[in-house]
Amino acid sequence: MKDEILNRFDKTTDELIELLAPLSDEQLNKVPFEDSWTAGQVGDHVTRSYDAGAVLNGNVKAADRAPDEKSAEVSKLFLDYTIKMESPKEILPTNDVINKDNLLASLKARIADLREVIINKDLTEICLDFAIPGFGEFTRMEWIGFFTVHTQRHIHQLKTIISKIK
Repeated sequence: MKDEILNRFDKTTDELIELLAPLSDEQLNKVPFEDSWTAGQVGDHVTRSYDAGAVLNGNVKAADRAPDEKSAEVSKLFLDYTIKMESPKEILPTNDVINKDNLLASLKARIADLREVIINKDLTEICLDFAIPGFGEFTRMEWIGFFTVHTQRHIHQLKTIISKIK
């Protein structure tokens, strides 16, 4: 089970890096169309969303339900590209110019931190230090699933942005 979760997470985050890495700083910061984030802002937002070490390594309890009980509903919501979502203000991207090297270094560091959780922690435990509005507390397994589908959603967005800036 852990191998499957790790492989899915790796495949998704590798695709994100592969989309961002070839872009120049200029391309990363180019606004593709009105009311859109730049490619760099998408990367910054995803990086900020991965800053969950305190939650994933914080207070937990044994699950009294299936450890992936909420995953299907989260996937259905985040992979419905017809829905426009608003980012929580805590993980809104910067409006500053984004440097590609800094972005990729931060993103890779956060990905490495999440991989450590997948490899070394009990994914069935419920994390108690933060609840997702509308969903409640997640197990570590559900958190990793959330990060994966959230990233897949932004990969979809990034592909549209890149098609407009190239």
